[in-house]
Parts: sequence; C-alpha cells; structure tokens
Amino acid sequence: MLALCLAGCMPAPLPTPENSGELVVVTRNSPTTYYLNAKSEAVGFEHDLIMRFATAQGWKVRFVLAETLPGLFEIMDKGQAHIAAAGLSATDDRRIRHRFGPTYGQVKEWVVCRQMRPLPLSPADLNGLRLEVVAQSSHVENLRLIKRRQPGLAWVEMNVPDSEELLERVELGLSDCAVADSDSFDIARNFHPTLVRTFALGGSQPQAWLIGQRMGLGFSRQMMRFFQESETSGELARLRERYFGHVQRLEEADVLGVLEKRGTLLRGLAPHFYKAQNETDMDWRLLAAVAYQESQWNAQAVSFTGVRGIMMLTEDTADHLGVKNRLDAQESIQGGARYLISLMASLPLQIADPDRIWMALAAYNIGMGHLQDARALAEKLGRNPNTWNDLKEVLPLLSRGKYAAELKNGYARGGEARAFVENVRIYYDILAKYEKPYRGYFSGL
Repeated sequence: MLALCLAGCMPAPLPTPENSGELVVVTRNSPTTYYLNAKSEAVGFEHDLIMRFATAQGWKVRFVLAETLPGLFEIMDKGQAHIAAAGLSATDDRRIRHRFGPTYGQVKEWVVCRQMRPLPLSPADLNGLRLEVVAQSSHVENLRLIKRRQPGLAWVEMNVPDSEELLERVELGLSDCAVADSDSFDIARNFHPTLVRTFALGGSQPQAWLIGQRMGLGFSRQMMRFFQESETSGELARLRERYFGHVQRLEEADVLGVLEKRGTLLRGLAPHFYKAQNETDMDWRLLAAVAYQESQWNAQAVSFTGVRGIMMLTEDTADHLGVKNRLDAQESIQGGARYLISLMASLPLQIADPDRIWMALAAYNIGMGHLQDARALAEKLGRNPNTWNDLKEVLPLLSRGKYAAELKNGYARGGEARAFVENVRIYYDILAKYEKPYRGYFSGL
C-alpha cells in the first residue's frame, strides 16, 4: 500500500521500519525520480526501485515530497525519513556529512546552453554568461572546485527542485546555460530540443540513497543485499532502461521525415485515415499528423511504457474503445480517432476550435486529469483556461514543485504535452499543404 504526504506533515521521531512495518522515503517530484502518470499512478525510477526494496522486506511505503534539495536534506537531518531517494550524487563532500548506501548508477554533470556562437567549450568560456545551478546540488560542489583554478567563474544558485526548470529557463532565454546531470538532460531534451550539451564539469558521479543516521547496521545490510540481488538478476538494468533507455516517444519536429515518408508509408495508410474521417468527421490529415508524432507511421511500434501501435494506445484505452489488436493499423487509427473525439467531448462547451482540438491533443498525451489541472492552474494565475495560447504557457508548470504539490493529480510532464501538440500542429500544416482533403465516402478496404 502506498501513502503520500507533503513535506512537513511527518511526526518525529520515526520508529524504524523493522518496528513499524513502514518505510518513510523523502524524494522529489521529477521525471527522473517520482511523478504521477496520466492514470494518476505514482511512477518513476526511484519510486519503482524503492517499492521493490520495501516489498522485499515486507514493508509498506510512505513517500514525503520535498520541494527543494535544501528541504530534502533538512527532512533527513531532522530524522523525518529513513531514506532519501532522489537521484542524489554521493560526492566526497556529501559523504563527510551524510551516510550513503551502495552505488546504483553513474551520472555526468553537463553544462547545457542555448544555441549560440561560439558555444562555451570550457569553464573559461562561461565568463560573461549567466550560468544557473540548483542550490545545494552536487553541481555547486564541482563548480567551487573549478573556481579554484578559474577564479572568474561565476554562477547563480536557484532554489528549485531540479534542473528541469533551469533547462526551461535556458530555452526561454532567461539564462544562457545551466548545469544538469545526464539523466535529467536525456529526458528534458525530448521537450527542449533546442538546448545544446556543451562540456562535462568532470568525471562520472556515483548515485546512491541517503540513509538516516538512526538506521542500524542491519538496515544497511538489507539495502546492500537488495542492490546486489537486483544487479545480479538484471532487474536494476531493466528498470534503468525503462526510464532512461534510448527508446524515445517524443522527438523534435521531424519535417524532413514527414516529407520523405508521405510518399511511401503514408500512401498505404491513407485509406485507414479516410475511413476514420468518415467515422469521426476528423480531418484525416490531422489524424495522420498525430500518428506520425506517436509512431512515425510505424504500425508495429511498441513503447517501453506499454503503449503500442501506430496511434500508441494504452491497453486500457484500447479495451475501452473496442480495439482488439493495437498492432493492426486500421483498428489503431480508428481507435485513436474515437479517443480524440471523446476527449474533445469531455471539454467544456465554451472552448472553441481549434483550441478545443489542441487541448484534446494535450490530453491524448498527458491524460485528461492533468489537463484539467492545467486549466485550473491557468485560471488561478489569471490566464484564460479556454485558450491554447494561455494554456501552453501553463502546462510546463505542472512539473514544478511549488505548483505540483497543490494540483489534484500531482506532478506531470506538461512540457512534453505542449511539445507533443506543437509538433502535431507542424505536421498537420505540412500535410495540409501537400495532401488533398478527403471529400468522398470511404466504404471500406
């Protein structure tokens, strides 16, 4: 059983999990650690790893969410959690002050910049640029070491949950560069495609869980045994591949790919899109644009998250829509079209087209619950929740700790949903220019 609590509501001191049967873990809302998916289920690399560890010991889990790194360390220092599992780098400086478990991964710390000429290729090239870094992160420690050799090096420490928000600031032009670990950048570049990874601050850093000072030697041995068994069985590698593998569902707009494949793959798929248009009255070229964004028109596409087919339907969605074989192009396209229509019908009547379509597409990617969270947040911030122009500026806020903690459905990768919709719009514009509208009635193949 999983319980969730916001930082600050924990009683202290905590009984040990051996006595209470409950493991208390402090973490952060982040795509590399812990977040709620479109079905409002808690997922994430650290979440899944913790759940496996607790299950092996026969314990329940209670997660505590820290909004910042300083807040996370404060929770541990006060004894309000047994473990901190948040993609932490176990640096030499941190090991002096804190107790870490076994290493389970390695990350590099990269300087990531907006596109500029010339790009910085060393710390000396950062002079005069605004470099932002997460406060109390391991990145600060490395920058301080470099500053001993490069006295002119300067940076700004930002009190944010993780580097994803800093990377967005770089893309928006609010800063020139930011420091991000390799896992965070690999995920963030899916929806910040203009960012450039320049140089690493140093060698790889080990990742490990932070262990509470009151935890006994037996607890450390349980953790060591768990990681040894996970390494031997391959479970740790499988979990890392699930969240950080090279299979990427969302990529930057592929204009050349659409132009090339419309003369080959699209020709054979067009009749399926025509039939879906007949059923739903949805422009076949828009459906084709969604299909390209989802699978590059590959009817056999399978994602590591379990979605599959040309329209990348989840198993639950396919069952609800009556799609028996998600890898059948005709079934998948018709199912995806019906799903999109149902999402449009779920939106308030005051949302007009084309905003209604773009919001339905965002829900297609992120889930209707998270989209409604974005609309509520837009209204709270004085934005118009019924226009895509305003909503697309609010969606990335769903991943920021100070907002995510107040949302009904919690953290969501809203930046990915925004990029999803904008890519579909680009593909639709291309197809609308080069492909004729379908005006006949298609009775079947």
